[in-house]
Amino acid sequence: MPYTFEPEQPHAKAFGNNLRVSAKNAQILCRVVRRKKLSVVKRLLQDIVTGQRSLEGMYYTKAVQSLLLLLESCEANAKAHGLDAGRLFVHASATRGSNLRRARRKSSFGSRMKSTNLEIMLIERGSSRAEAGAKK
Repeated sequence: MPYTFEPEQPHAKAFGNNLRVSAKNAQILCRVVRRKKLSVVKRLLQDIVTGQRSLEGMYYTKAVQSLLLLLESCEANAKAHGLDAGRLFVHASATRGSNLRRARRKSSFGSRMKSTNLEIMLIERGSSRAEAGAKK
C-alpha cells in the first residue's frame, strides 16, 4: 500500500498493515500526534500507556500501544538513515484495513474483526544549531 505522500525533506517511514486496532481510535490518536516533535509524542504516548494522562477521559490502550511500537520502529529507521533526532517531526495516518472474518459456526454473530493500516513518518525539519551558528 502506498504512503499518503512523499515529503521533500529527509525522512524515515514505518507502516503497520492490518493491525488489530480500531480505526476510529487510531485516527483520533493520529490527529493528536500529527505535526508534533518526536520527543513530545513519545512522552505523550508513554504517559497514556501508564495512565498518567488521558485524551478527553479516554486512554485508547490498544491503539496507543500499536502506535508506540510503530513509532519506535520508525525512530530506529531514522537513526539508520542518519537523521538528527532533535529535528524530527511526526506525521501519522490511519485508514481502515481489510475485512477480516472470524471462523464461526454461526456466521452472523461476531464474525467481522477490526483492522487498521497505520503509517508513521518522521520528517526532519528546521535547521540544526550548528547550521544556525554557521550562518551568523
